[in-house]
Order: sequence, then C-alpha cells, then structure tokens
Amino acid sequence: MDREAELAIIRRAYAKQILAAVGVRDARIEAAYATVRREDFLGPGPWQFFRWVNAYIPSPDADPVYLYTDDVIGIAPERGINNGQPSLHAALIAKATPREGDHVVHVGAGVGYYTAILAHLVGPSGHVTGIEFEADLAARARANFSGASNVEIIQGDGALVPFPAANIIYVNAGANYPAPAWLDGLADGGRLILPLTTEMDLKEVQVRARRGAVFCIERRGVDYLAEWISPVAIFPCAGNHDPASEAALAAAFDQGQAQKVRRLYRSDDIAPDRCWVRGSGWCLAYA
Repeated sequence: MDREAELAIIRRAYAKQILAAVGVRDARIEAAYATVRREDFLGPGPWQFFRWVNAYIPSPDADPVYLYTDDVIGIAPERGINNGQPSLHAALIAKATPREGDHVVHVGAGVGYYTAILAHLVGPSGHVTGIEFEADLAARARANFSGASNVEIIQGDGALVPFPAANIIYVNAGANYPAPAWLDGLADGGRLILPLTTEMDLKEVQVRARRGAVFCIERRGVDYLAEWISPVAIFPCAGNHDPASEAALAAAFDQGQAQKVRRLYRSDDIAPDRCWVRGSGWCLAYA
C-alpha cells in the first residue's frame, strides 16, 4: 500500500473519532473531515502542538500522521495563534448546519483548514468568504485556495468587512459583543456561530472555560433566537472589544446561567432581570 492510501485510511479513522468525541452523527461532516488534508493548510512540518501551559511541543518529524489527532496546532505560535481543536469545530459546524449552495462567511479563517471543510460542505454551488485579520495568515490562506472556485479570502477586520447576505456566519475568534454587521448580514433563517470571551481568557488559563461561551444565533425575520452551545477558549477577535462590553460580559460569566439564554435583542428596552448580558443596543436574554 502506498503512503497516500495509508493516509486516506488514517483520515477516515480521524474523522470518525473526531465526530464521536462530541457526539456528532453527520455523514457529510465526517466525509469533509476525511477528505480535506490538514497538512495542505498548516505548512511544512514538524508542527507545533499547543499544550495548556502556554507552551508548544514539536511533532517528532514532518510525517502528516501527527496532524490526525484532536490537537490544537500552532500556525503562528509566537503570537499564540492556532489551528483550533478539530472536535470543537465539528460540534460548531454541526450546529451551523451548512447545506449545499449556502453562502458561509468564515471570520477568523486563519490559514483555511476549517474554511476548506466548510467549502466541502457547501459544494461547488455554494460559496465561502473567508476573512482573516492577520495579513500573513490571509496570504497563506489565499495561496492555499489558489485553485478553488468557491472560496474567496479577504484580509481585514471581520467585524467591518462588507459581504453579501450569508446563510452562516462562522466566527473563529472571541468577541465581546455581536458585531452589527454580522446580525445585519444574516439572511432570514441564517445562523451566526458566536464565541463571546473576555480578555482574561488569555491571561489566566485556569478560568478559560468559565469565561468564554459559544452561542448559535438564528435570524427569524426581525427576531433572533439564541442558544448556548459550549464553553470556549479562543484567540480574541481584533476590533470587536470595548471596555463596557468587556465588563458586562465578565460579570455575566461570574453569575453563570449562560445555558438559559434563548433570545438576542437589538434593543436597550429589555428589562435587566430578563438579560444574561446587555450592552449598548443589544442583549442576550432568557426569554
């Protein structure tokens, strides 16, 4: 058996294990994980494996087999920027439910590995707009998709870059608040995968899971439904932080109960006792 045939078997096993780790049963997502080659996006090995002590451990050599585990891999480790955990992304992608023909906006595309998985899921009739703030990572992602017809990579602030109406906005960076452009840019029935985090996530490893959460926001006309998905620790979203929202979010995480959130309102008129967190012109509420 040649090496590529061996790696194809390894990728299929990896896909099954990744989805099983988070209880996802979706043949399309499994096929995407089994098909997209992680080594095509992460650059030449050896690769840097992130460990929860703000340190990285190199793979023994450049054999791609090391990439097919549920590990976070450094793509710019000197800046603490990583290719995220495969199982977490499998759970979030399953919640986003990308379909053939969808338009997906991927904010924080990095070097494009999960962008490629999303592109596989929307197919040639769909489109993925990847937005990456870091210029060097955007350039790497653009090169990785040089032959792709259904992926566009844009360098810029993901909270400000304009885009056509999206069925899915998939944010891969921690924000203090939902950017108005994301809420405005959702098509009716569209889903926003929104990690909300505080700066403390980068400073105190022991509180990361307690001080970050991912929500799925679904647009229904002028209304927005909201659902807690999971805790999260993730690199901060450039430009999507302000002191007032930071303080409000930190207080909300201190009180807990994020799992009870059911709605997002674009209003300052919601009673405080209904809100889990509120900022200027928006809140996440229990009902």
